[in-house]
Amino acid sequence: MCGIVGYIGKRQAYPILIGGLHRLEYRGYDSAGVALLSETDKLNVYKAKGKVSELENVAQEKDCTGTIGIAHTRWATHGEPSARNAHPHVSESGNLTLVHNGIIENYVVLRDQLKSRGYHFQSDTDTEVLVQLIEYVQQSLGLNLEQAVQAALKRVIGAYAIVVLDRRFPNRLVAARKSSPMVVGIGEDQSEYFVASDASPIAEYTTQMVYLKDEEIVVCERGRDLHVFNLSNEDVPVEVKNVELDLTMLDKGGFPHFMLKEIFDQPAVLEDCMRGRLLPEHRRIVLSAVTDHRERLTQARRFIIVSCGTSWHAGLIGKQLIEHFCKIPVEVEYASEFRYREPVIMPDDVVMAISQSGETADTLAAIELAREAGAFVFGVVNAVGSSIARNTDTGTYIHVGPEIGVASTKAFTGQVCVLTMLALALGEARGTVDPGEYHAVIEELQHIPEKIGRILEQNDRIEVLSKIFTYAHNFLYLGRGWNYPVALEGALKLKEISYIHAEGYPAAEMKHGPIALIDQEMPVVFIATHHQQYEKIISNMQEVRSRNGRIIAIITEGDQVVPGMVSEYIEVPETLACLAPLLSVIPLQLLAYHVAVQKGLNVDQPRNLAKSVTVE
Repeated sequence: MCGIVGYIGKRQAYPILIGGLHRLEYRGYDSAGVALLSETDKLNVYKAKGKVSELENVAQEKDCTGTIGIAHTRWATHGEPSARNAHPHVSESGNLTLVHNGIIENYVVLRDQLKSRGYHFQSDTDTEVLVQLIEYVQQSLGLNLEQAVQAALKRVIGAYAIVVLDRRFPNRLVAARKSSPMVVGIGEDQSEYFVASDASPIAEYTTQMVYLKDEEIVVCERGRDLHVFNLSNEDVPVEVKNVELDLTMLDKGGFPHFMLKEIFDQPAVLEDCMRGRLLPEHRRIVLSAVTDHRERLTQARRFIIVSCGTSWHAGLIGKQLIEHFCKIPVEVEYASEFRYREPVIMPDDVVMAISQSGETADTLAAIELAREAGAFVFGVVNAVGSSIARNTDTGTYIHVGPEIGVASTKAFTGQVCVLTMLALALGEARGTVDPGEYHAVIEELQHIPEKIGRILEQNDRIEVLSKIFTYAHNFLYLGRGWNYPVALEGALKLKEISYIHAEGYPAAEMKHGPIALIDQEMPVVFIATHHQQYEKIISNMQEVRSRNGRIIAIITEGDQVVPGMVSEYIEVPETLACLAPLLSVIPLQLLAYHVAVQKGLNVDQPRNLAKSVTVE
């Protein structure tokens, strides 16, 4: 949650900071703020409730000069969204200003202690406690800025990514992290540095990145090399990574919203996901993780998939894939529950963490639990250099490019694609997959991007269809087998961006409760492709139809039965049963998108949500 940008160098900082905030708005958009140190060493702080554009309106008549500054876009935790609670926060003396991502758990105790020493607070946030604490330590112990940050953070319980600016040290920014991401970009001739929550806001300026690890502090000083040390006062070697992002992925490319662009990206990015891994000419899948850790993976007693939200739905499909092709039992856990319920983890287990951002706090905590138990940890992430990528034993990137829309689309299909390839590669290594099926799935996988493209050609028709359903207050999504997780994902997409209550269920479970909700005002979406249990899902449709439910069906092209039973239907190309989710989810993404647009809602930035969930 929340987005941070900092800059120190020769350029004017304000355009860099504002541009960076726009690219980080997916991380939070309740309020925004910027702090700039002018050429006369005056600290100018501007804040606004709402989006970054509101901050620009506030700042347009103000002094925005200066070559050093920090900025923030907020997802509210402590204190309502307001200019008063927006970052950056300023210390009692006015010398220090700070931006923060994370939660300070012991902030109440620290605030009371600081109040007793004469400090006053202007906000309801935990972050203001941190800037006041750093100043108190600095003044009482006579420390410089980085020493004061180090000493203060030793007293803090919680998660943080912070950047601190002291107007008395106009050539220096200090940043630190624990359980929340932070990257430093090295600019020209080390005369400038960029600090951010992730690489996206600074990728246009540099490809040279340093990713901080937990409890590390970095000093960014003009004309000097980066200095990184930790809370134990040990110097840390600076490890520079070359990170190149496709900047075209960071703009809308002519689409009205990032979400629609990212839905339409899927044919191309799935080809990228499979490139070099799917080798149809050799009729093989090659994954370096399976090659390098063959024995550990093939001898696993059990896989435990830990994830949240959309990634959890991908994990449910992954469970079926691994059990089907590898004959290894798989459990799928919500990471937020897994970390607290004293799970039984054995050293011969493989714990698989799935996360688009690679920074999901609950999933990171589950990884730590798995490592303590001696399990082998496998990561499936999108963001290169992310915390999960660095904290796992091995893994596979999905390589679908930055996903800006808060409601995940191409990351979901990328995850399912990677899980399919993993299950095939591992099944082949174990000798548990039927060779004929193995080759058939490889052959069909290479045609999936083209088939998704054919579904996308129905976008205009789905847009028209969506107008019919903007009246609804509730939706029910039903599927079976491979398509049951797709029903969950379709319901999640609709509720995330249209604010219509939606539930996903296994179709056969409908009779155990949800059928009581069905009437002519309740749209029911059936994922009814011509695969496993097709006849049974037809029976489930009859049960809804007899109760006047309005049915929307996702069907296989050429289906002669379902169209005569339903109000509306959307066709998808024929494919193998195990690959059906890669196609059947696409119409559901488009349906959710167009319903939300018809309702006049902000599709890319739905209320109360943020893209990278770095707090509990």
